[in-house]
Amino acid sequence: MHPIAGLVCGICGERLASPYAVSEGVARCGACQRLEPLFAKAVAYGSYEGGLRELVHLLKYEQVRPAAAVLGRMLGEAVGAVAALLDQAQPLVVPVPLHAAKLRQRGFNQSELIARAALKSPALTAVSWPLYTAVLERLRPTESQTGLTRYQRRENIRGAFKVNDADTIAGRTILLVDDVFTTGTTVSECARVLRKAGAVQVWVATVARVLRPELTFAVPGNASEKEEAAPEPRAMAATV
Repeated sequence: MHPIAGLVCGICGERLASPYAVSEGVARCGACQRLEPLFAKAVAYGSYEGGLRELVHLLKYEQVRPAAAVLGRMLGEAVGAVAALLDQAQPLVVPVPLHAAKLRQRGFNQSELIARAALKSPALTAVSWPLYTAVLERLRPTESQTGLTRYQRRENIRGAFKVNDADTIAGRTILLVDDVFTTGTTVSECARVLRKAGAVQVWVATVARVLRPELTFAVPGNASEKEEAAPEPRAMAATV
C-alpha cells in the first residue's frame, strides 16, 4: 500500500504518459484538456489495487471499522500534500453520502468515518476544518457503475444528490471526501450540485483511485487518436 508515484494529472489525478499538456503551469490529461472538470482538483493516496483495495473492502463490505483509522491516515497524507493551499480557503469537509437504505444496511457511511479519521491524522493536526455530514443528501439509490458506458454512468448518477443547507456552503470551498475515485462520475455530480448551491470551489479527496495502466495523452492542438480509442477504466468494485 504505497502512495501513487510518477506523474499524474494536476487536476483529476489520472496517470500521465509523455507527451502531456501543460496549461497554466499544471500538467493535464487529455480528458481535462478537452473539458474542465467541475471540481478544482482531485487527490488520492494510492492506486485501487492489492492491499489498499482489500482494506477498503474490509471496511465497506465486512464492517471492520478499525480499517477506517488506517484509511484515514492515508487520506490525511494525501490531503496534507495540498493542505497549505486548502487552508487559505478554510474549507468545509463534506463526505459523499449514502442513500438512507444503504446507510441502514451498512450501519455507517465509510466516507464519513474516513474523513473523521483523516482530520485527526498527524498530517492534518495543524488544520481546523469543520466536518459537515448533512450538507449533501443522496435522494435515491443508484445501480453499480460497473459495465456502464460513460453516458449511462452520467445518467445513473444525475439527480441523485441534493444540498440541504445552501446557506452553510454559500461562498465556501468544499473538500469532498469519498473512499474510491473510480470514473469520477459520482464526485463530479456532487461537485455540480454543490457549486449550483453556491460553493465557490470543490476539491476532491479519496483514499484510492482507479488508474489507467497506460495511455498516450494529447499535446496542445494535437488530439491523440490513441487516447480517444483508449478503453474506459474498469471499475474494480461498485462505489456506492
